[in-house]
Amino acid sequence: MHYVPRILVTGGAGFIGSFLCERLLDTGAEVLCVDNFFTGRRTNVAHLLDNPRFEVMRHDVTVPLFVEVDQIYNMACPASPVHYQFDPVQTTKTSVHGAINMLGLAKRTRAKILQASTSEVYGDPEIHPQTEDYWGNVNPLGPRACYDEGKRCAETLFFDYYRQHKVQIKVARIFNTYGPRMHPNDGRVVSNFIVQALKGEDITLYGDGEQTRSFCYVSDLVDGLVRLMNTGDDVTGPINLGNPGEFTIRQLAEKIIEMTGARSKLVHKPLPQDDPRQRQPDITRARETLDWAPTIALEEGLRPTIAYFEEEVRAMLG
Repeated sequence: MHYVPRILVTGGAGFIGSFLCERLLDTGAEVLCVDNFFTGRRTNVAHLLDNPRFEVMRHDVTVPLFVEVDQIYNMACPASPVHYQFDPVQTTKTSVHGAINMLGLAKRTRAKILQASTSEVYGDPEIHPQTEDYWGNVNPLGPRACYDEGKRCAETLFFDYYRQHKVQIKVARIFNTYGPRMHPNDGRVVSNFIVQALKGEDITLYGDGEQTRSFCYVSDLVDGLVRLMNTGDDVTGPINLGNPGEFTIRQLAEKIIEMTGARSKLVHKPLPQDDPRQRQPDITRARETLDWAPTIALEEGLRPTIAYFEEEVRAMLG
């Protein structure tokens, strides 16, 4: 009889989670998508519901979950400042209690478990580009700390469960990711700029617009996550997953204006507290360990992303 792996994706109706569910179904796996629908959306997984190997469960990871699975991708947590600062206490609980509950499940079922960590563990970095052995420069008291420190604590828990309970862990540090199904109101630069351009509004740059980001298309990122999960037990991570191509925020805005044909002007607003000046992953470890590197250039990835938001904006404007 052919063995079919059972895979749990927490946050599976979210932007990245939904693409991950799709990819895992394509490999023939059974996929259990768990989401509390705070930022995840049913429309992201509606096209998968007819697949007999796909199941959706409304559940919050801060509450223990009792299911039988072989692998767990722990993707659950609001990831944009607008959403994670809405209820910072719940954000920290999602990262910390969620990690404890999912690690407990992995321990009981002997499942492999992957943590979707973040480049935010590096804070406002003092080294550039960021390598996995950099400990970071995070303000533990600021408005972003619920997310940054929550994710850092989750990594701590993963490595303690690995050392103390021999749980098979994988930790991925995800850098800025974009693509279709991003939340139109999530306050991130790619979605913000595209929505503003499509509505014919001015595009808001925070600070001087010279701060840099690296943008990874969602299918490249999902490929990295799956490769990391399928490594041997000796590979725990953390491993940076992101596109090392570095752009200023101003360059991104100008590119989106050009690609949408918008007449938007650039307007400047003050930089939010603790907003990092630079973000660029060093992906040497991912190249060597996973034979992984992003293949989709920014302009190529922006095309389907803009097309997706054209539909969203049309629906918004009625």
